Amino acid sequence: MAKTEKAEKAKKLSANAKKVLVLCCMVALLVVTGVLNYVLNTRLNNEDQNVINNNEEDAVATFFSSYRSNRETARAEEFNYLDAIIASESTSAEVKATAEEKQVELLSFIENELVLESLIKAKGYDDAVVTMSTNNLNVIVNKAELTSEEVSKILGIILEETDYTASEVYIVPYTV
Repeated sequence: MAKTEKAEKAKKLSANAKKVLVLCCMVALLVVTGVLNYVLNTRLNNEDQNVINNNEEDAVATFFSSYRSNRETARAEEFNYLDAIIASESTSAEVKATAEEKQVELLSFIENELVLESLIKAKGYDDAVVTMSTNNLNVIVNKAELTSEEVSKILGIILEETDYTASEVYIVPYTV
């Protein structure tokens, strides 16, 4: 009888050991599931953040390129209008001279805008758009906020390169 008791105890131990083993496996699976959930959620959040950042970068790039494109289109229309005035036989010599002066002024604006944009970018800004007219100069800088030091730096460039006064210059940060 001693052998049967030992065999029964061994079976009981073996049954208890099986239960413990199954329970340990279930706890291990629960831990693995939690770790995988954390890792996958972290990756998904990082990918979502990258998509958001890429969309913002695309919006900024689109804004600056479309702004330049619109500016060039408007200038081309102005040149066409002035060319039509100059080419017209019914236009007086005085009006033709004024139209030619306006064309020279527009060419000067275009050249100065490109130079100023390049100088502002050289100071560490990702992008900038400059628009000049006879009355004022507008600067849009690719930065959400500008400190007074940054505004002073940009204003310094403009005042050195142009004849505008500080009150005629408008510097605006671009925010998405």
